[in-house]
Amino acid sequence: MDLSKYTLYSSGLKGAEATFAEIAEQTGITDVVYSFDGHKLTREKNVVILNKEQLERGDISMELASRMLNRTYYETEKIRKVLQTIFHMVNSGHQVFVIGAIQEDGSVKGGTGWAVELAKMFNRPLHVFDQPQKKWFTWKAGWQEDSPRIEYDTFVGSGTRYLSDAGREAIEKLFLDSFSK
Repeated sequence: MDLSKYTLYSSGLKGAEATFAEIAEQTGITDVVYSFDGHKLTREKNVVILNKEQLERGDISMELASRMLNRTYYETEKIRKVLQTIFHMVNSGHQVFVIGAIQEDGSVKGGTGWAVELAKMFNRPLHVFDQPQKKWFTWKAGWQEDSPRIEYDTFVGSGTRYLSDAGREAIEKLFLDSFSK
C-alpha cells in the first residue's frame, strides 16, 4: 500500500484536527491544512491559505447553516470564513471522519457539525466518533454504530478542539486499523 498517495484534509486547529494531521504525518500520509489570513492555527505545516475568491466558492447563507445545525450563527466574518474553509475540506476529501458529540437531534455539536452536514449533502461516507459514548457511528440515513476504516485516498479529519483521551485513541486506532499490514 503506497501511503504517499493518500491525502488528509483538515483546518489545523487544536484538538482533533491537529491530532489527525500529526498521526497522518507519522503514518506517511500527506496532510493539507486549509486556512485563511489571520486564522490562528495549531498545525502550521502544509498550510494552504484560501484567498477571497476561493473562500467565496464555499459561501453559504448563515441562516441556512443555523437552520441545518439547529443553532444560531451570527453574521460574523470569522464564523463565515470558518464555514467556508470547512466547505473546502469536505469538498476535497472523499471520506469524512469527525470527532465530536452527536446530539439528540442527530446533529453534531459545535462548528464541527457543519462538516457533518456538508458530508451528508455531498453524499460522502461519513463517520463520527462520539466522545461521550466512546463509539464510532456511520451515517446511513441515521447514525449506526460502526468500526470505520479509511477506504479512500482523500479524506477529511475534523472535530472538536476539546479532544479527550478516548478521542485521541480513536484516531490512532483508525489509522492503525486502516493501514496495518
